[in-house]
Amino acid sequence: MLEWKMPRSKKSRRLHTAEFKAAIVIAGLGNTCTVTELCKRNRIPVSSYYNWRKRFILAGTNALTRTEQSQSKPVPSDSAVKLKNLELFALEARFLNSRKALNTFPNRMSEAEKLLVIQLVRSSKISDRATLKRIGVPRSSYYRWVRKLRETGTLKTCVRTSDYRSITQREDVKELVFQVLHAPPSDFGFNRTTWKLNELQEAIKQSGMQVGRHSIRRIVKEAGYRWLKARKVLTSNDPDYRQKLSDIQKILRVLGEKEGFFSIDEYGPFAVKQRQGKKLVPPGETFTVPQFQKSKGALIMTAALELSSNQVTHFYSKKKNTEEMIKLLELLRVKYHHLDRIFLSWDAASWHVSKKLIENIEQENSRPKNSRGPTVVLAPLPAGAQFLNVIEAVFSGMSRAIIHNSNYATKGEAKAAIDRYFHDRNQYFLEHPKRAGNKIWGKEPSSTEFSDSNNCKDPRYR
Repeated sequence: MLEWKMPRSKKSRRLHTAEFKAAIVIAGLGNTCTVTELCKRNRIPVSSYYNWRKRFILAGTNALTRTEQSQSKPVPSDSAVKLKNLELFALEARFLNSRKALNTFPNRMSEAEKLLVIQLVRSSKISDRATLKRIGVPRSSYYRWVRKLRETGTLKTCVRTSDYRSITQREDVKELVFQVLHAPPSDFGFNRTTWKLNELQEAIKQSGMQVGRHSIRRIVKEAGYRWLKARKVLTSNDPDYRQKLSDIQKILRVLGEKEGFFSIDEYGPFAVKQRQGKKLVPPGETFTVPQFQKSKGALIMTAALELSSNQVTHFYSKKKNTEEMIKLLELLRVKYHHLDRIFLSWDAASWHVSKKLIENIEQENSRPKNSRGPTVVLAPLPAGAQFLNVIEAVFSGMSRAIIHNSNYATKGEAKAAIDRYFHDRNQYFLEHPKRAGNKIWGKEPSSTEFSDSNNCKDPRYR
């Protein structure tokens, strides 16, 4: 039978050596008797046996040795803390005075300053960690300087030159980042259609340059890029789109003082009734518009915008047809009789390119100069490119200011509001002459400028 050490008193806890515990576990593993009999014979609880066996299997005999209770760390006295703070304050003051005397860049340390840091830390009675934290120098930088000084005997390679630029300011890095960003991810082996930051970094690395993700994010953000959901845009299916666009741009570039360029289109028909829109609503109220209403009449407006003077000529029509276009031509010939030539730009609607309209223009142009107005030249827009029609921006602004949230009692009241809007607009640009596109009327949401990148036909306000 295995021996065990008898305690001195009944109240004291029995202590077993590691060798005794190991022998009990080995005896239980030998299957010479049951665990219950073994524990009863040696006067130990069965639970203690299984606990010792588990610890023995995990860590062997060393795990069965009772560890001494760890001693608590001594708490420094107040006087020691005060002394440490005084020494750190003196080190900081010495460091700042030395930097000021060296008269170097405030955000860049010279070789002499780095040597001073090493000297201060080595001469300090406080730990390196506390000293570096007080003077504001990263430990990784300090140990890199120490290692470089030990290997080469100088810190010149650790000092940035005066022409040093951050990687986010280097033009070659920016060019490469956007070159990769504008390419599809599939070109670099990624089965995606949209870039992710980590994949963008990997693609830049494949292109021969290592750039951190933070730097990539900063370059893209400083360039003004932001994530947007794509919107469907209006496009033209005219095969001669580029040629027609180039012809109009050429006319606008060389437009003389005695020439005018008119953007022409119709607005409507639209019903005069209570209209929906955006407006400020107080708490607890709901802004509603009846779905089914009795119309108070319908309006069609034909208008022309002269781009040089930013003046709008308009009238109301019953239909959209060639007769209304001829009527508009007569108005423009009379109003702009002082001009030598006027250019008319409109979309490819059938009444804009009718045979009768072309004959009228040719007949008027063939008359003697004294008995006719300015010469009329057509500059049609590409087919399906009504979004290039500059007057669409004016219509959108008028619609937002006059039509939205309206509830005119009669058709005449609606006409009066529209007439006043264009009168005020024309008066403003008579007092403040500006070409269309350089100054946007207050409520026109898109620029009144002819450009292939400008969508004058704003779908939000039509």
